[in-house]
Amino acid sequence: MLSTVQNPRFLLRQCRHFPPKRRRFHSSTPLFLSQPQTLASTDPPSSPPQSQILTIRDNLINRRTTAVELAQLSLNRLRLTEPQINSFISVSETVLREAEEIDAKIARNEELGPLAGVFVGVKDNICTADMPSTGGSRILENYRPPFDATAVKRVKDCGGIVVGKTNLDEFGMGSTTEGSAFQVTANPWDVSRVPGGSSGGSAAAVSARQCVVSLGSDTGGSVRQPASFCGVVGLKPTYGRVSRFGLMAYASSLDVIGCFGSSVADTGILLHAIAGYDGLDSTSSKHEVPNYTSQFMSISSLESKPLKGLRVGLIRETLDDGVDKAVVSSIVGAASHLEELGCTVTEVSLPSFSLGLPAYYILASSESSSNLSRYDGVRYGSQVGADRLNSLYGDSRAKGFGPEVKMRILTGTYALSAGYYDAYYKRAQQVRTLVQKSFKAALNENDILISPAAPSPAYSIGEKKNDPLAMYAGDIMTVNVNLAGLPALVLPCGFVEGGPAGLPVGLQMIGAAFDEEKLLKVGHIFEQMLKGYKFIPPLLADGIASLGIGFIKSCESIF
Repeated sequence: MLSTVQNPRFLLRQCRHFPPKRRRFHSSTPLFLSQPQTLASTDPPSSPPQSQILTIRDNLINRRTTAVELAQLSLNRLRLTEPQINSFISVSETVLREAEEIDAKIARNEELGPLAGVFVGVKDNICTADMPSTGGSRILENYRPPFDATAVKRVKDCGGIVVGKTNLDEFGMGSTTEGSAFQVTANPWDVSRVPGGSSGGSAAAVSARQCVVSLGSDTGGSVRQPASFCGVVGLKPTYGRVSRFGLMAYASSLDVIGCFGSSVADTGILLHAIAGYDGLDSTSSKHEVPNYTSQFMSISSLESKPLKGLRVGLIRETLDDGVDKAVVSSIVGAASHLEELGCTVTEVSLPSFSLGLPAYYILASSESSSNLSRYDGVRYGSQVGADRLNSLYGDSRAKGFGPEVKMRILTGTYALSAGYYDAYYKRAQQVRTLVQKSFKAALNENDILISPAAPSPAYSIGEKKNDPLAMYAGDIMTVNVNLAGLPALVLPCGFVEGGPAGLPVGLQMIGAAFDEEKLLKVGHIFEQMLKGYKFIPPLLADGIASLGIGFIKSCESIF
């Protein structure tokens, strides 16, 4: 299936229209090993990340630009970068019409939604009405849902423009986006490397500024690991904070819809738009949704120690052998930065941490075995002709599913079988309880916990494709958070050597259940006070440069 955005005719048409031991963390290694050179902005390099959403809103309300002009600008950027990145499986053909509707509202002086004119990418396992929703699988290649997922509906109700559906590992099963049935997505920092997975398309699209924000799904780290690899902000909300209605189920007790943005502010604004109770989802929580944006302050209003008194626990097990030394150095540097902001940083131990990875893969595979049984060519999915019903089921699934999905279905079916249920599935559930208790104990003593988001920076395309165990090990930093159902925020904190301009490293902040507000506040202050560096990939700088000075100036004023 060829991405719509790769069709030159489509692009021309669109563009034409427009009690642990106390320890202080001071590292002799610099927090950043390299500084990417970028032409994307003429601001001083110390300028902190700004909210693209608020900038777009201000420009529209004050009529410095129009939604159609913004759409044309974004489509040009998409046209330029997509052939190298392959973030999108399909692109909406109604973008300019929706932009015209926003301009008409402005002309009538009608109130605009908080996401008006904002380009939003949506992971292709989240249903969108009248747009393909394939889950990255051949078995759903021609599927167009008759409804929007609740999260997508809320984005549209807030004025957001869904620009297209982003690439993913098939049904969310993978950590590289190489498991997609349609294409391989590249990392904007180095196109020879993976963007992470399974929400790699959503992360890469935001990193390359093909969209302002995007939606992904996180079952065991599928938002946070790609955010780390691509140098963007990724938020996994508390289980139940965001409705899962319209999300194609992988592991129902673990899946959540998460958010990507180029700044903490944009990520928080998107979360506020999609969060809240939904009667269509029985797991949706009725917890009140606070106004996350009220926590965001300008750098000029911050005190010298804006996080004074905050207790931060650095998870000891996340710095052990097997974690890249340069990644450890960046995380230790980030911990030191938090201390400079007034935090008290201590090491904490989670004894059950190493048990989370095998428990997660048993539970996730077991649930996927059940959830994917519906794709049989009769109820859902493409059908292969056969004389017998059993052959129809078997052939449809054999042709429609990729190798990783088949392997996880088989693993889950085995773990749930009568002779092995107690030895595997039941024991994994017991480990899950231990993980929940250990996090609860640690968060009783600390306001937030921190760790790397991944044990290494982005690795080369193909490096781990034929070594599934090595690929699974890359999820060790993130899966425990899903087992515990807690929120976690990942934001870029440094660089390691690699690629043309260094590779970003993500810091993971973990909070108590439904405490996204605190995570966003801490993350916002962290990035605002992190002076001297911008996380803008070289691909974007090179691409904008090739469009000329006029285009650069337009981008500067908006993005």
